[in-house]
This record gives sequence, structure tokens and C-alpha cells, in this order.
Amino acid sequence: MTAPEPASREPLRVGNASGFYGDRADALTEMLTGGPLDILTGDYLAELTMLILGRDRLKDSTRGYARTFLRQLETGLGLARDRGVTLVTNAGGLNPAGLADAVRELSERVGVPARVAHVEGDDLLADRDWGEGVLTANAYLGGAGISACLRAGADVVVTGRVADASLVSGCAAAHFGWADDDWDRLAGAVVAGHVLECGTQATGGNYAFFARDGIDARHPGFPLAELAEDGSAVLTKHPGTGGAVTVGTVTAQLLYETAGPLYPGPDVTARLDSVRLSQAGTDRVRIEGVRGEPRPDRLKVGLTRLGGYRNEVTFVLTGLDVPAKADLVREQMEAALSRPGTRRPAQVDWSLARTDRADAAAEEEASALLRLVVRDPEESVVGRAVSGPAIELALASYPGFHVTAPPARGAPYGVFEAAYADAGSVPHVAVLPDGTRLDVSFPAAPRRQPAGSPDDGARPGPSSEATSTVTSSTRRAPLGLVAGARSGDKGGSANIGVWAYDADPDLYLWLRETLTTDRLRVLLPEVRDLPVTRHEFRNLAALNFVIDGILGDGVASQHRFDPQAKALGEWLRARHLDIPEVFLP
Repeated sequence: MTAPEPASREPLRVGNASGFYGDRADALTEMLTGGPLDILTGDYLAELTMLILGRDRLKDSTRGYARTFLRQLETGLGLARDRGVTLVTNAGGLNPAGLADAVRELSERVGVPARVAHVEGDDLLADRDWGEGVLTANAYLGGAGISACLRAGADVVVTGRVADASLVSGCAAAHFGWADDDWDRLAGAVVAGHVLECGTQATGGNYAFFARDGIDARHPGFPLAELAEDGSAVLTKHPGTGGAVTVGTVTAQLLYETAGPLYPGPDVTARLDSVRLSQAGTDRVRIEGVRGEPRPDRLKVGLTRLGGYRNEVTFVLTGLDVPAKADLVREQMEAALSRPGTRRPAQVDWSLARTDRADAAAEEEASALLRLVVRDPEESVVGRAVSGPAIELALASYPGFHVTAPPARGAPYGVFEAAYADAGSVPHVAVLPDGTRLDVSFPAAPRRQPAGSPDDGARPGPSSEATSTVTSSTRRAPLGLVAGARSGDKGGSANIGVWAYDADPDLYLWLRETLTTDRLRVLLPEVRDLPVTRHEFRNLAALNFVIDGILGDGVASQHRFDPQAKALGEWLRARHLDIPEVFLP
């Protein structure tokens, strides 16, 4: 493997082989053998992952990294060396130096020489007082450390917590020799990195219209980007792999886990409202026109801590009188939780899912689920003190009593919080293959603004003042017949990106007029009392809703039935409203 030549004008082919810790194990091999690549990235870190790694580190200080990456390298390292592909990954988690050492040991054991470098400085746990119980505190670094390692000839670069898209922007900056203030080029690479970071979500995985578009989503291939020196890119995948790369699949991933038009990161602030997509051939989507602005002067710091203990009992209510059965067992359990001499859990939540149907041909289809969730700082308060009384009701409650799982102890749950630190106060160090430590800490952010406006060169589309002129008769139907959606989590908030099918500009105008924040609250009653912000992306024929507080303290707290809001968008698509028939299939 050779380091990319600085200031190269040749396109850079960057692939992805992991979207999360636990992704498809053979993806590394698939990507290395499926076609040509220059760099293969792997994203292993998420908010929940940092908590998992933090608990690992408590048990053993030498751990704290994604061990699955090492298993993938057993065969992957030799394949990468044979094909001249550099590996760049954030699998280092809380211990990038430890993973780098483990990769060197593996390199010697399998007989494949490799120059290994790593990036550190993101771990700020001991740097300052983050408050009681904080388990991990990691700043989201940019791509400068990755760039330095690549320029020094690294074959494998291991990082800790970097911004997901920086895995790509750092590679591109090293390859093309971009300056720190090449805002538009860096923004283009960040957008490409954001599309790549979740793996097969860009190639038909989790795609709203997989059935309508006839996409074979059984085993979608992982994506790759052909990056150009001007910051544009073509998203594609290896020939013969499953799934598809279309304007729709790329739009869906662009809207995932984002908020407004500004997408701030440690390398650049990318303007998502400037992105232009076009189909450039089968399984090829061009991304261009991306504008960038100076990066923020502060870095996001992800904090995780143990929030306490939780337990859950799910009662199955079958057949007739479901509401009465639910009332009975709820009264019985509430009495048990409030007995003299016992302490009631700090938080007690009930929810009834009416999954039952009348005259059902299968018992499961005749059953509803009553879910009891309790939380408390002490495990003893939510363990057998809750599940025990629930089981004691087995012969003394509603007819047909049973639960979905045996009695359980309380389990710890986590909390994620976002804090911020002055960028200049956060160390950023590239440890090169020869052991040299190179300080690439965040310099003062230049304030030069790029010329022009975000919409310069945008494809023709409805202006922000345009309104729908559709006069077609309407029919009551699911929103998902005409609009796609993808949703996800950011801490305690969730976003739902909604786009018009086939980027139809008239359909987008109707969506923009119809799908207001007030209408969203009607369609999704859980959202009724929460802050909702709507953002418009006319280049993508899309809207993006940010719902604050719907996920409580984040995914690890398991605040709701769908703790990461992964299916929130699909729930919205299943809701019915009056849709002009001209748009309906």
C-alpha cells in the first residue's frame, strides 16, 4: 500500500464496509474483492456504542475498541495489501492506541507487513469535570489527523471519536492537498461521507420505496464514492452487488440524522440546501454544487453515563374485554408497587398496544400487549420487586394471563448528553507509523466566506414563495404512497426526513403546504406536546422535521417502544390524509 500523492487530481475511490458496531461481518472482504478501491473506511461508533465501550473499559482498561474489526482483519489485511487499499476506521473507540497495537500484533502474526497509525485527543474524560457519573466524554474531531497519517504513508489508520463524515473528508484532503479553508471542496467530501457513513442505507437498505421501485434489498452491496478534486462525487457500488443507488436512496441517507440547512462539523459547515443530485447511470448518482462555510469554533462532546436501572414486564391480553383486562392488572400492579414497606420506582410507565383484531384466525392476532416499564437509581427497586409481584398474579388476575418473558432483574440503562468545548482547547494528535507524534490541533477558524449564495447553480425548482396549484380531486390514502421518509435519533431528539417520490416538484409543493408542524402533531399524537421544527430542502424536494425530547435521555435510556426512532418515519407514511389523485399511483 502506498500513501496518496498530495495534490493529486485523479479521482479518489472511497468505500465503506461498516455503518455500526455489529454490521455485516463479511463486508470488509466483499468490498476488497468486489472492485477497485483506493481507501476503505469503517464507521463503528454511535452514541450507544460509546456507552458499551465505556462499560467494556471499566471491566478491562486495555479494551474500549471494536474488537470485530480485528476479526475482519484476519483475512482483510492481506486482501487490502494485495490490492493496494488503505484502511481508515474509527473502530479505535475509547482506545485507538490499543487497537493500533493490536493491529500491529495481528500484522506480525498473519505475516502481512502494515504501517499502522492512529489519531488521539478526543478522549476528554479526565480533562475537566463533566459532572457526576459521566462514563465517557469524547470530542468529535475532524479529518486533520487522518490526513496527516495518510500523508505519512500509513496503510491502516485507526481513530477514536471523529465526526462520521470526517473519515472521508480527511482522506480527500490528503489526496487532493486541500487547504483548511477550501470550504466548498471540503463540504462536498463531508456530504459524500455522510451518505457513505451508514453503509447500505445508501444502496437500498431501509429504503421507503424498495417495494415500489422493485429494489432487491435482500443483500444490498456497500457503497463507495468516486471523489473529484472539485469536491463533487459520484455515489455507486461494486458491480453485481444487491440493492440500488438512485437519487431516492441517496436523498434518504442525506436526510438521515440531520436538522436544518446547515450541517456543522469539525472540518467545515456544509450547506445541505445547496446539494444537487442527478442520476448519472445505473447505480450512479452525482452529488455536486455543495457549498461550504467556516467550521464552528466549538466541538461537540458526547457524554455518556449510567442513568440507573430499568425493568420491563409485558402482559398479553387476548380476546374480549381488553380494556377491562388492562385496567385490572394495572390496578393490581400499582397496589403491589405501593405496598407498605416498599419503595415505589422513581418512574413507572404503562402503554397498551392494541395489536389485537376481532374474530382473529390466530391467537397472536387476537392479542394486545400491555407494557410496564419502571426505572430507578437502585437495581433492587426495579428487579424482582417488580417482576416478582407480576408473576404472582398468574392465577389471580385476568383470564388468559401470561407474559412475554420470565421474571428478570433490573438492567442498567444509559444516558447520552451533548456538551461543547472550545475547539482550540481540544488536543488532536496524529501518531504516525514511525511513532512520531504530530500535533494537528484545531487552529483558529478562518472567517473567509465563500462567494455566492447556497442556491447558485441550483437546478430549477419551486421558489420558497411558490405554492401548489393542483386542483385534482382528492382521495383518502396513506402518505407513504407519494412520500418517502427516513427517521433517526440524535440524543433525546429525533428527525424525520420526508421527500416527494421521484423528486416531483408539484408533489413537493403540495407536501410543503400540507405537512406543516401542526399537521405532523395531528398525524403523530406522541408529538403533540413536543417542540417541532420544520426545515425545507427544495433541491431535494424534501422536508425535515426535528422533534425535541421524544427519545428522553437518548437511545440507551430506552424511553419509548422505538428507542432510536428508526420507524417513526414509517409510522408517518402509514397515516392517512386527503391526497390529490393526480399524485397517487
